[in-house]
Order: sequence, then C-alpha cells, then structure tokens
Amino acid sequence: MSDDQSAIRSKVSAVKRGWGHWRDRLRKRPKAEFTYRIGVAVVGLTVLGVGIVAIPYPGPGWAIVFIGLGILATEFEWARRLLAYAKYRYDKVMDWFHSQGLWVQILGGAVTALIVAVTLWLVGALDWTAELVGVEHPWLNSPIGVGD
Repeated sequence: MSDDQSAIRSKVSAVKRGWGHWRDRLRKRPKAEFTYRIGVAVVGLTVLGVGIVAIPYPGPGWAIVFIGLGILATEFEWARRLLAYAKYRYDKVMDWFHSQGLWVQILGGAVTALIVAVTLWLVGALDWTAELVGVEHPWLNSPIGVGD
C-alpha cells in the first residue's frame, strides 16, 4: 500500500471516528436525536422517491435509489436490510439480463424507450418539444392536461 493510500485511509478513519462521537453525543439528547432521525427520514425518502421515478430513464435512476436507501440505512435497520436485499436482487437481475441474447436486450431497451416516451407524453414534454420545431398535432397533447 502506498503512502497516499495510507494517508487517505487514515483521514477516512478520523472522519468516521468524529462522526461516531457526534452521533454518540446526539443519542444523549432524545429530542435532538428524534429530530435528526426525522430529518434523515425526510431526506432519504425524498432521494429514494426521485430515484424510483428516475429508474426507467437513461441515467442514474438505480444509483439514486441506492443513495436514498443508504441515507435511510444510516439510521434505520429496516433500510439496511432493504438496501442489502435490493443490491443483491439488482445484481442478480442485471447478471441475468446481460447473459440473455441480443433480442432480449433490444426488447428491454425498446420497453425502456416506450416507458420514457409515455411519461414524457403524460407530462406534456412531447407536445412542448414538437411545438419548438413547429410541429403541432392534437395527439401530442397530454391526456391529463399537464403542460397545456
């Protein structure tokens, strides 16, 4: 191990120790700890919700889900168990998907593209984008009235 790696590990250990001491002091103040746990729950659930919404879109949807669960797991045992289970299942599903033939992977991409197109249509983004380039069709309008 290089000196740089040792220095980094030392700094990480110091931060963890400092965080642990801070949490220990917080546990001695029940009202403050309760408020802190509520704050962690709100932030974690918000990030988790954004991640769930972002799953079908290109980009880091699952990473955001895992970050949200990670935030919750800092304070809640159920979230630790759910995070471990979700990571395990995600790895299994992705291993299966990548072991499939080209047609299954193409179908998976097509289903993902369809989900993205439908949600963009529902929120009015297809109509808005089409209008930017001078295309106006009534069927592009959101059926739920968003973006009109």
